[in-house]
Amino acid sequence: MFEHVSRPLLPRRQFASRLLRAVLLGVGMIAVSLAIGMIGYGYFFPKLDWADRFVNAAMLLSGMGPLATPETTGAKIFAGCYALYSGLMLVMCAGVIFAPLVHRFLHKFHLDESDLRETRAQSTKQKAKQ
Repeated sequence: MFEHVSRPLLPRRQFASRLLRAVLLGVGMIAVSLAIGMIGYGYFFPKLDWADRFVNAAMLLSGMGPLATPETTGAKIFAGCYALYSGLMLVMCAGVIFAPLVHRFLHKFHLDESDLRETRAQSTKQKAKQ
C-alpha cells in the first residue's frame, strides 16, 4: 500500500490524496460503528428516541462512556460488548488515519539519514584523495 523505503518520497499531491483516502476510510468506519450502536440501543433500550441513541453511541465511540443505564440483562450485555468494540474501533480508526502521516515521517527520516551517509562517504573519499 505504501512505497518501499528504496523508492523516493511521494509528491505532496499524491500524499494528500492518500491521506484523504485514509480519512474517508476512518470516517466510514466511524459511521458504520455509529449506525451499529444506534440500532443496538434502539433494540435493547426501547425507551430511547433516535437522538438519545445517537448520543449514547457517539459517547461510547469517543471513549467517554454511555449516558443511559441498562436495565435488562440483554441491554447490559449489549452495552458491554459495544463498549469493548468502541474502544477497539477508536484505536483502529486512529491507526488508519495516522498511518500515512507516520509512514511519510519515517520514510523522510530514513531518506535524510541515507543522504547523510552518502554525503559523509563522499567527503571521506575526497579527503583520502588529497
